[in-house]
Amino acid sequence: MIKQSIASLVTVLALTTPLAAIADKSLAITQIVEHPALDAVRKGVKDELASAGYTAGENLKWTFESAQGNSATAAQIAKKFAGKSPDVIVAIATPSAQTVAAAARNSNIVFSAVTDPLGAKLVKNMDKPGGNITGVSDLTPIDKHMALVKRVVPSAKTVGVIYNPGEANSMTLIELVKKYAPQQGMKVVEAGATKSSEVLSAARSLVGKADVIYVPTDNTVVSAFSAVVKVGMAAKLPVVAGDTDSVKQGAIAALGFNYYDVGRQTGKIVLDVLNGTKPGDIAVQGVDKMELFVNPASAKKMGVTLDESLIAEAKEVIK
Repeated sequence: MIKQSIASLVTVLALTTPLAAIADKSLAITQIVEHPALDAVRKGVKDELASAGYTAGENLKWTFESAQGNSATAAQIAKKFAGKSPDVIVAIATPSAQTVAAAARNSNIVFSAVTDPLGAKLVKNMDKPGGNITGVSDLTPIDKHMALVKRVVPSAKTVGVIYNPGEANSMTLIELVKKYAPQQGMKVVEAGATKSSEVLSAARSLVGKADVIYVPTDNTVVSAFSAVVKVGMAAKLPVVAGDTDSVKQGAIAALGFNYYDVGRQTGKIVLDVLNGTKPGDIAVQGVDKMELFVNPASAKKMGVTLDESLIAEAKEVIK
């Protein structure tokens, strides 16, 4: 009987061991600034890990810090995380990824929401990153965005673009806008904003110069997006965005990714690394699924009536 009881106990332990086997992992996550899109990425990562049995506060030590849009703060966070040597560091958005890559050369790094990993010099090869870093790129299809701008404002001859010239991802995007806007019969007017407090004045500088404002997936501008909407409504200057969360904040339309899904996708890579795969052996992934969001009420306030066919195509119509 004793032997039988011991055998039964061994069986029970064997069945319950898989949960214990994934214990004692640590993850440090940082993002350049807090706004809906990047916050959704973070939540997606957390939920993906939870679905695999990693629960923050139980068998997963979860540390999160935001740089609040400050590059110097981002560098401090990166150095702090490098010193703590967690199992994986997740860096959300290009500036945070760059600072983490520079500071934590001996840590496993997974980035997310990075527009141009090659241009940002995070990896040398998208298929075979090598080294200690990989992740998910959110390079948006600017050609389709410019086509959307034209559908929202068919008469547009000039598109104004607000962006941070200090962000590598934004420089990639503005060059793509310059490439594809002329194909839609539009000239480009630029307005720079190196910090969130400059976004309002940048938007105002486009009044009278542009027929429509386009805001790419620029972290600085998106973090102060309400300022752009304010100018758009006051000046009857239509605003189109590069991310769908901005439509909920007042943009007329956006064709973009579901950033929560981007986070879940990033979380899957994190799980691979936690299970022993080297980041450098994991190809950098892109996001293929696109969603169209429209906001007819904002369109009306900005002097635009959306075509019914565009509204019919939308994944979500903001009321």
